[in-house]
Amino acid sequence: IPEPKSLTNEEQKEEEEEDDKQLLISHPSFPLSTDYTPINNNNSNNNNEEEEVAYESSEKIVIDGLDSFSDYNNNNTPPFSWRKLWLFTGPGFLMSIAFLDPGNLEGDLQAGAIAGYSLLWLLMWATGMGLLIQLLSARVGVATGKHLSELCREEYNKWTGLLLWFMAEVALIGADIQEVIGSAIAIQILSNGVIPIWVGVVITASDCFMFLLLENYGVRNLEAVFAVLISTMGLSFAWMFADAQPSGKELLIGLLVPKLSSRTIRQAVGVVGCVIMPHNVFLHSALVQSRKIDPTKKGRVQEAINYYTIESSIALFVSFMINLCVTTVFAKGFYNTKQANTIGLVNAGQYLEKKYGGGFMPVLYIWGIGLLAAGQSSTITGTYAGQFIMGGFLNLRLKKWLRALITRSCAIVPTMIVAVVFNKSEASLDVLNEWLNVLQSIQIPFALIPLLTLVSKEEIMGVFKIGPTLEKAAWSVAGLVMVINGYLLLDFFVAEVNGFLFGSLAVTCTAAYVAFILYLIHHGNCLPSTLFSHIVNKGYAYIGK
Repeated sequence: IPEPKSLTNEEQKEEEEEDDKQLLISHPSFPLSTDYTPINNNNSNNNNEEEEVAYESSEKIVIDGLDSFSDYNNNNTPPFSWRKLWLFTGPGFLMSIAFLDPGNLEGDLQAGAIAGYSLLWLLMWATGMGLLIQLLSARVGVATGKHLSELCREEYNKWTGLLLWFMAEVALIGADIQEVIGSAIAIQILSNGVIPIWVGVVITASDCFMFLLLENYGVRNLEAVFAVLISTMGLSFAWMFADAQPSGKELLIGLLVPKLSSRTIRQAVGVVGCVIMPHNVFLHSALVQSRKIDPTKKGRVQEAINYYTIESSIALFVSFMINLCVTTVFAKGFYNTKQANTIGLVNAGQYLEKKYGGGFMPVLYIWGIGLLAAGQSSTITGTYAGQFIMGGFLNLRLKKWLRALITRSCAIVPTMIVAVVFNKSEASLDVLNEWLNVLQSIQIPFALIPLLTLVSKEEIMGVFKIGPTLEKAAWSVAGLVMVINGYLLLDFFVAEVNGFLFGSLAVTCTAAYVAFILYLIHHGNCLPSTLFSHIVNKGYAYIGK
């Protein structure tokens, strides 16, 4: 074997540059530059130093160089490593908290109390649909090096971008109200009713400062705190599951045999509708950027996508098991009882105590601990999402403490008002929850349509653009979720909208809402060629006339 030829530093540098050029030429989606900018259009700022970023370079966790795989300049993906999987673990679990927020827990307990075990199959499939959407969100963030709100600012014109930002903020505020009030209810339970809900709201709002403190200690420490909160939820609701001892046979039948009746259609819609949270779609695309990945190296990008797929799947499996525990506990205790139609987040603890009693650890306090962990973790991730949404859409280069303070203030002020106005009875809080669910359902298309538009564009995603099969599956899931939430909206408005003036206003707003959705779909020009897309394009052309 001949001795390798020794190269001077200058010759070695030239050889490396030539290898880089060959890779970039073979993948034209990457520009011929070591500073890769996935999107280069008129709306983007050429000076990256002035643009908002999810994480500063010094905050990111370094992944490259941890293994012996050194063939960086080709298309090969490094081999699997348990150590790397551990380093990539974190963003998926933060994302999964949106599947465990107080609003979702209320949907679980109502589904169990009213429908029994019959909707467990739907819970499983809904979680799978949510996983698909979240994986696409992570894919966009990894492949482009930017999060979804940044990409929306660059993809759409100014007014469309501002309207999308407004919709995302409204959805975030709606989710935050549910999460903060859920935490306040838990604090009231654990204090034996001494602390009223409005005081619990103030206590929960202070988590913003805890969040800022945690951020100063690094991404991994913040992720560790969320791991503790998720573990607390898991242990609390698993304890309840063990105490209740639901029927294993009925549980398996509920998972494997699809059943749906007219009596449980509302709960079914709620199960599917709450798995996709608009702010969570924006959040996940930003969280994945906490790892330092070179987007010009196809193998490294594919490696990151693979690891994020694994850890997100594990995270949502954990969230599914927690939701399963809550649903089955209430199915065992309250299905076919007089209390089934009156049970909600506020009185669930009292009903559990009457049904299952005390013991070494009273079930009321176990429920309160789990609910508090769900509320606290989801409000902190809501603050996190608010920073990315506001910073990305508006391109704000603010200090993190200031951005978090602004984001928390936008949510906490309406939450305080709501807590005071609706803290009169359990029924009033249930009405509030219905309105908030409707509010978030309205916003879902304004997160899903931009995501599917961007992830399907080769000029944005390059070689990581999704294929036609996955594209059709994603649009089918998105269409199903939007139709189901449309049914929820229709059902709600038929029940609540009365009077000519209110009805006329609702019809006008609905027409503007549908027109904006059609505009977003038409703008993307990437809907798979189906009858649905033909109808949408014809409808948009008709509105344009």
